[in-house]
Amino acid sequence: MNETRKTLTNFLWRFAERCGAQAVTLIVSIVLARILTPNDFGTVSLVMVFTTIMQVFVDSGLGTALIQKKDADDLDFSSVFYFNFAVCLILYAVMFVVAPIIAVFYNDTSLTSIIRVISLTIIISGMKGIQQSYVSRNMMFKRFFFATLGGTIFSAFLGIGMAYAGCGVWSIVAQQLSNTAIDTLILWITVKWRPKKMFSWERLKCLLSYGWKLLASSLLDTVYNNLRNLIIGKIYTSADLAYYNQGDKFPKVIVTNINASIDSVLLPSMAGQQEHRDRVKSMTRRAIKTSTYIMAPLMMGLMFCAEPVVKLLLTDKWLPCVPYLRIFCFTYMFWPIHTANLNAIKAMGRSDLFLGLEIVKKVVGITLLLLTMRISVMAMAFSLIISSVFSQIINSWPNWKLLDYNYFEQLRDILPPIIIALLMGVVVYFVGLLQLPTIIVIFIQIITGAAIYIGVSLVLHLEEFEYLFGMIKSFLKR
Repeated sequence: MNETRKTLTNFLWRFAERCGAQAVTLIVSIVLARILTPNDFGTVSLVMVFTTIMQVFVDSGLGTALIQKKDADDLDFSSVFYFNFAVCLILYAVMFVVAPIIAVFYNDTSLTSIIRVISLTIIISGMKGIQQSYVSRNMMFKRFFFATLGGTIFSAFLGIGMAYAGCGVWSIVAQQLSNTAIDTLILWITVKWRPKKMFSWERLKCLLSYGWKLLASSLLDTVYNNLRNLIIGKIYTSADLAYYNQGDKFPKVIVTNINASIDSVLLPSMAGQQEHRDRVKSMTRRAIKTSTYIMAPLMMGLMFCAEPVVKLLLTDKWLPCVPYLRIFCFTYMFWPIHTANLNAIKAMGRSDLFLGLEIVKKVVGITLLLLTMRISVMAMAFSLIISSVFSQIINSWPNWKLLDYNYFEQLRDILPPIIIALLMGVVVYFVGLLQLPTIIVIFIQIITGAAIYIGVSLVLHLEEFEYLFGMIKSFLKR
């Protein structure tokens, strides 16, 4: 199988896994949102901030280091496995001890038990982290499909069942915990790699020399991305936090499906070509153009159809999340520039640049956050737009020298699909003014939007459309 076909095949498996899992997760989230209150969701959102930050340490940047290392063997994998698992046990102990302190800080005693239970995901994640790296390195993405989907479906039934039984916030906790546990179990059953009775500090130090910069960068990024949640949870109400996070949820589900699929396949593919600058540039450019072509109509469409979608799926009690949803749609639309550029930098082995970029971006972002946090939650959300534009420029800057691919060239590459998506968005907005039942209006908007986007792409012979159509047609003929 040639490199392009192999990459596409793995992308489609990864994409199917992400789509299937996120579709089920989204359905569960919608059902739970209709049953539970915004305050319930706000409480769990606050707790998840702390576990998400701890999850960064679970990998320690070593998973990416294993994928990037050309000659990684069982000694490398086993050393990282034992190290990671020990770190996870320590992290859980820390969360167990600090849980009451967090509860006192946020004036909510119920947080103590919730944090202690949901933090068990840290230990479970430590059991599967290296399995995930092994699967990614060996391009065995079909394994992810079965593991992720199995965990998601099981946890869906459990979460919804507990919600209907009146378990409240604990239904969300059970869903999160069971999802991670079943996912890990299936991955261990389907992936035959097992840790050997061997360990090398020398190998570990070598991997850490690369991985610690990614860890620091990822930690900085995770703390920064969750800082708004911590501030909203402290200064404002749990309901405000729930509306903010619900606005983030829908566009994030769409983008992470596409982005995680491309990201997991593209990094090992790029790493294998790191000595050929032209090939890495070509792959980076293709990733930016193709993923933007897919994301632009989805984000623009959701932005213009936000209110009827929220009314239909979540009911009127969640309408305050609509302005946040629109802001997040705009910022997520430009994620391909962020992720493709950062993947190229990682693949070229320049983790030093990666960390430096994150520090600069976060200083600007935190400054904007501090300036807006006392104004309103909406002002904090708007600061994301300014931060996003600045981050695009910063992320693309190193590749001007590394790959001869600058920011303005990247903007030219993504401009055609964004213009077509904007045209589509304006049309579907006016369709939304029809005095018809909400579900019928949304159906007409989807059909109209798809027809306009695909139709204009065909008429203009848009390269991205023809590339995707050709690759899918070729794949189906196999």
